[in-house]
Amino acid sequence: MTPQRFFRQRRLRLSVVLLILIGIYVLSMALVNFQAWDSISKIPAGLIWLFTNFIPTSRSISYLGPILYQLWRTLLVAISSTMVASLFALIFAILGAKTTAPTPVLRWVIRFGASLLRNIPVVAWAMILLFSFKQSDFTGFLALFFMTLGYLTRAFTETIEDLDAEKLQALQAVGANYFQCVFCGVLPEAASTLTSWILYMIENNLRDATLVGLLTGTGVGFLFDYYFKAFRYDAAGLIVLLIAILVIILELTSNRIRRAIA
Repeated sequence: MTPQRFFRQRRLRLSVVLLILIGIYVLSMALVNFQAWDSISKIPAGLIWLFTNFIPTSRSISYLGPILYQLWRTLLVAISSTMVASLFALIFAILGAKTTAPTPVLRWVIRFGASLLRNIPVVAWAMILLFSFKQSDFTGFLALFFMTLGYLTRAFTETIEDLDAEKLQALQAVGANYFQCVFCGVLPEAASTLTSWILYMIENNLRDATLVGLLTGTGVGFLFDYYFKAFRYDAAGLIVLLIAILVIILELTSNRIRRAIA
């Protein structure tokens, strides 16, 4: 096959895929009666309303105390759920990775469980647990814990499997037992990557904890919902601003920690 023919066929395939996607989009718009142009034309008015009402004012300072307190509680829930989930995820990852799994059956069970936990959205977890544990910080903690457990188990498993298997074989060749191989061969080499995943999940869970708080009636998410429904848009805007600042601080701190352990 000549290069010209190869690129011609490639462009043809891309064109066909693009036409199919456009057709699906148009059909979906027709089925739900979505008026794209009307929606686009309303964007300027929506942005004007947003920047007119959600900008914090001098009156918003009076809400700063309760907002900071609830933001602190939300941060604690995000960090605690991530740290506890990472501990269990590390154990499950060691037992579920190809290079360290004691049995194939256990590896399959752990992978299936991690996929199940990961594919249930955190909002769904919050709604499921809400009926059992009512509106409390513990409900938000459990929702974040289960989602994080599934996500980190999968991430930790892939990290361990990507390690050089020859080092484990060398340890086994000199008579090291299972636990010595794990603690002396696997964990030291994977520590930096595992730490990066944990830091990433803390950042992610802070945003999710805000959303979960809307459902569980706790934290800064509940406070945002309260101010929004009370038409105190300036206070709600202050909450959004403080969350963004906290996320940026966490990201900068995480990057510094990653560089330190790299």
